[in-house]
Amino acid sequence: MIDLGRRYHHLVSVDGVVNLYKPVGPSSARFVYRLRPILGERRIGHAGALDPFAEGVLLACCGRATRLVERLMALEKTYDAGLILGVTNDTFDPEQPFRPVPGATEPGEDAVRRTVDALVGEIDQVPPEFSALKIDGRPAYERARRARGDAASSPSAMSPRRVRVAAIEVRRYAWPELDLTIRCGRGTYIRAIARDLGQAVGCGACCKSLLRRAVGPFIAADALRLEGAQAEAVRSALLPIGAVQALLD
Repeated sequence: MIDLGRRYHHLVSVDGVVNLYKPVGPSSARFVYRLRPILGERRIGHAGALDPFAEGVLLACCGRATRLVERLMALEKTYDAGLILGVTNDTFDPEQPFRPVPGATEPGEDAVRRTVDALVGEIDQVPPEFSALKIDGRPAYERARRARGDAASSPSAMSPRRVRVAAIEVRRYAWPELDLTIRCGRGTYIRAIARDLGQAVGCGACCKSLLRRAVGPFIAADALRLEGAQAEAVRSALLPIGAVQALLD
């Protein structure tokens, strides 16, 4: 497959966007870089990272389409999030063991729904300490890890940022599990929604699963799964720049 990509890359334009389905496990950057030997193109980036524990739509911008990254990142995103209540940890996701919250009790579905409604709209959200957000030029997670290992140190306070949450649907509630569908704008952390919801209902909450179902018109059902894909299939999935721009206009 790799040899085929190198053999033909000079004959076919690789300026475009591939709607990839990122599985649980790899980082977003490492996953999209797998396209480089297949397409014979070094200029490949992604429009909005997914955490390693998350899966779903990951837009790979190839060649001159890397110029479209900012516009693609501005598209509304749809997530299916599986939360577990009554627990917490430093990352609010399954990357660390869940710790039971002492004395946590079931808040009841009415309280959960009221809290969910309060998280919709233009809200001020504090990003998670363990995130890739840059503080003084360094990822926040580096500072948080250093602070956890040094009792005399403390992570820099994360400033709230205005984000837009268009809608949150409660798909299922069966204590301690809560399944949500969330539509939101750029910069919204689903882990922070879990954190804030858990704090508001008084029992704690973490994300246990996360599926990015859509980024604008790009949906998970149409996304290319790289495992086992032939080079021809990858090239067929490459949407030319003109077609992408037409979707964005």
